Order: sequence, then structure tokens, then C-alpha cells
Amino acid sequence: MKPDVVIISPALADANNGNWQTARRWASFLRDQARVTVARTWDGSRCAALIALHARRSADSIARYAASGGGLGVVLTGTDLYRDIRSDASARRSLELADRLVVLQPAGLEELTERQRAKATVIVQSAAQLHPGRPRRRTFDLLLVAHLRAEKDPLTAARALALLDDPDLRLVHIGATGDRSGGGAADGGDATGEDFVAAAAHDPRIELHGALPHATTRQLIRRGRILLLPSRMEGGANVIIEAIRSGVPVIASRIGGSVGLLGADYPGLFPVGDAAALAELIRRARHEPGFLAGLRQRCTQRSALFDPERERDAVRALAHNLAFADHASSKEQEQQ
Repeated sequence: MKPDVVIISPALADANNGNWQTARRWASFLRDQARVTVARTWDGSRCAALIALHARRSADSIARYAASGGGLGVVLTGTDLYRDIRSDASARRSLELADRLVVLQPAGLEELTERQRAKATVIVQSAAQLHPGRPRRRTFDLLLVAHLRAEKDPLTAARALALLDDPDLRLVHIGATGDRSGGGAADGGDATGEDFVAAAAHDPRIELHGALPHATTRQLIRRGRILLLPSRMEGGANVIIEAIRSGVPVIASRIGGSVGLLGADYPGLFPVGDAAALAELIRRARHEPGFLAGLRQRCTQRSALFDPERERDAVRALAHNLAFADHASSKEQEQQ
């Protein structure tokens, strides 16, 4: 009989964000081997294993399930790794309660204590390979794919564009301008979307496409020239992987989550919040064919890391370990 596995995600299909895409994809990987439920919170029903995305926002489900004695995995998001586990007691408690911790790129391990690393594993996310599309010829499209909130720092992209007087540049935004992301500014919301929309009103080179279905978004990504990811924190952004698996090079802020996916020596990284540095990278990509080709080559070299079969095998191993290992015994040993 297949074991029951529950995946807890603070965001479901209505949010259409990275957490939901991870939950949806992992559920598809496991359905051949388990009966899988994806939910925002654990309803108390019996299951062999629970995998919770987000240590802070899923903290209540994590605490209640831990008391049941079942196998518990906690997947650490960007706000977990780079903010909440330092400042939020419930997030820290989730890390203590978990049988297994999961980070989504290797650099994430550096944010954990030695004791936490001992029960941590790296599962790099994946995307199906798509052939590069045909970009618009009359414009040079920079893609910004994110629901607008402070952690994504879209205003740095808008400020960088404003520093460049090239009329053929386009900053193509895909995502909700209101906060549909499942929480911003520690779930208090923020005005980032309003500010970005205001910037778009002043610069006709910014295109607002709004929130789109995932499949439509992937088709737009494959027709872009460059994906921009100016985020202040990421656990391991799905959209970087989707761009790379579509043959589209990336320019990203130098944060742990992006360095872990692209490599510390990747030439398309810029300091967080530095619009001038981002503008210079955009200028080089636009006018120096060798620089753009170099970015594309580096991304191509990393593409195999994001193959779905690699992620599928890692997720299945995680679920098997959680469902069938003797976690009660291991927890007793950990406490001794």
C-alpha cells in the first residue's frame, strides 16, 4: 500500500508563485509511490510523512505534526534562510523539530549551524528543457518575472533602466502587481507593486503583463534576451532555472540563493540594490556580443544540474526516508 504524504505550502495554485510551483512539482514526482495531498495547513489526518515549505509560515502545522511522531521534512525558503531563522522563534523551532531539512541550492548550507547541517540535504530544483524562442527583433527584452514585493526588489531594475537611454530596451514584467505572493514585508504587505507601477507610468519601456499562467510565462521567458533577478533574498529561484533551461542567460544580484545556482564567479552578478552596476551589465549585454554569449555559455554549462530526473530522485529519496525511517529513535539519540 502506498504511504500517505502531505506537502504543506503557504501558497497554492491561486498564488502561482515559486512555493506553489515547488509543491506542485514535488507532488507530481511522488504520486507514483505515495498518495499525495498538497495543502496550506495540516488538518490532523494520519500520514506517513509531512514535507513543509517555509519554516516560519508553516510553523503551526510543523509543530502539530511533530507531536504526532511522523517523519517531518522542512524545506527552507529564501526568507527562512536569510531572515527568519535569525529573528523568528517559530522558524527556529521548526528547524529543531524537523527530521530532515532541505535547502534548494548548496550555498544554503552555509546559513545553518553544524547541528542543523547534519540533518540537511540539498535538493536543487528543476525545469523541463525548452528550445530558445525567437526574440522580438525591434526590441531588446529584459524579463522580470516575480510577484512584486520588497524581497524581489523590482525597483532596482526600474532604476537601472532609467539610467540607460536606449529606446529599444524593454523591461518586461510578468507577475502580480498586488501582493499575491503569499506574504511580503514579513506578511505585512508593502507598497512595492504600487511604486513599480508608478515607474512604469513614467517609462513606456516598462511593459506590465500582469500575472499569467505558468505555461504562458515559460513561453515568454524563452523569447527573452535576458532574465533579470534583482532580489534581496531567494532560497533558490525557480525562475533562474526556467530561464537557463530555455537557453536564456541571467543577470542577478549577488545573494546566496543566486550564487548557489549560478556559481560565485558567474560574470552576470551585481551588488544588491546597485542600479548603476545592473545598468552597466545590461549595457554590456546589449552592446557586447561576446559578453552576452559568455553569459549564455556559462548558463548552458549549468543546465544539466537542473534536470527534472535529478530533482525527482532526490525528492523520492527524501519522502522514502521520512516515511520509513525510525524517527522516534533518531530524535531520542539527538536529544542525548
